[in-house]
Amino acid sequence: MSAEIADPVTGWGRTAPTAAARLVRPRSYEETVRAVRDCGTRGGIPRGLGRAYGDAAQNAGGSLIDMTALDRVVRVDAQAGTVACEAGISLQRLMEVLLPLGWFLPVTPGTRQVTVGGAIGSDIHGGNHPASGSFSRHVLSLDLLTSDGDIRTVIPGTPLFEATAGGMGLTGVILAATFRLHRVETSLMSVDTERASDLDDLMARLTASECRHRHRYSAGWLDLLASGSSLGRAVLTRGEHAPLAALSARSTARRQPLAFRPGRLPGAPSYVPEGLLGRTTVGLLNELWYRRAPRRRTGELQPISAFFHPLDGMPHWNRLYGRGGFVRYQFVVGDGQEDALIRIVRRIVRRGCPSLLALLKRFGAGDPGWLSFPMAGWTLSLDIPTGRTGLGPFLDELDEDVAAAGGRVCLAKDSRLRPELLAAMYPRLDEFRALRAELDPRGVFVSDLSRRLSI
Repeated sequence: MSAEIADPVTGWGRTAPTAAARLVRPRSYEETVRAVRDCGTRGGIPRGLGRAYGDAAQNAGGSLIDMTALDRVVRVDAQAGTVACEAGISLQRLMEVLLPLGWFLPVTPGTRQVTVGGAIGSDIHGGNHPASGSFSRHVLSLDLLTSDGDIRTVIPGTPLFEATAGGMGLTGVILAATFRLHRVETSLMSVDTERASDLDDLMARLTASECRHRHRYSAGWLDLLASGSSLGRAVLTRGEHAPLAALSARSTARRQPLAFRPGRLPGAPSYVPEGLLGRTTVGLLNELWYRRAPRRRTGELQPISAFFHPLDGMPHWNRLYGRGGFVRYQFVVGDGQEDALIRIVRRIVRRGCPSLLALLKRFGAGDPGWLSFPMAGWTLSLDIPTGRTGLGPFLDELDEDVAAAGGRVCLAKDSRLRPELLAAMYPRLDEFRALRAELDPRGVFVSDLSRRLSI
């Protein structure tokens, strides 16, 4: 087991850096147990590939338990469509193993550089949430190392499972999991793309798509710098896994329908001038993206990597925001709160936030995790460079608007929410705190996020 001082440590947004954390990398269950027992007075928190945007996998002055060495595929049941694997394996590695067998992940976020432990701990969601829910809905069991050194097999429907799914690593270290998969015939997506003239148009199209059940995945990219009659103009992308019959009989893809070869561009440079993605630049890029999108195109074949994870093609793309980093702000409001969503979008547009990556999606029924983010309704995520004057107070005001509408912000993206709003957003917070106090009375598992929010 290796150990070193990691200084500084940040999330993917590169905000809220913390110092003097002890990074421990166990290579076995036994070493992980020892790492937990040796956390010290500042405690420890499991960490995967560092793709939480905020401070959920940071622990200033304490231990970070890097789980990426526990990355084995234990068993694939190609008949039943399940996989058992260690928690440190990445979704990319799983795709490399599973796609040639005709299986795909049940849920994937916007990056495949996430570990299975991270996927459960943050209960990730994707563009197929109305049909499939979040990742934990497909988990059959998981092995959890708790603060007393015991390894427990945890199954759905139990309080410990519901606290762990979306629990941000605060109930223990996930060591392994078994979960269901989704059958596919090819590694391609059949994609429909169309423009929406404004926010009302986009919401109507997303709702209609959900009602028709024609597309498993859907999301709308918004131009949050467009105003007036173009407020919320968007490019709507919807997709379904392409069947074998959709491939030309003579194409290379037909000969190797399940091949998975994600492309890769040069990485972003280590130094990028501050303000590169400011209002002028982002405005031009947004205009270009909207204008080049087809008014309507159906059945375009795209590789899975291009459809789900286009940014993974550029390593370290987060550097494009400069050393100050960026805030990934994501919230959800329930069905019936469309007016609140529109008001919040108007406030963002008036503020002139230069967001290049703004996505609106539908959520289906909420998931069982006590701190899981999704709830039935509308979710908007956007990236905002941190150099904007007054950004903190502005986001505080948005938090209050979201809470007043019965919504919540996503903890896996957060680095700045005020603790007094947390209980209003997550009504099962007291149950989570009570179970955690019983399970971990010495406070072994702790993070910068848990300290900041008094979880």
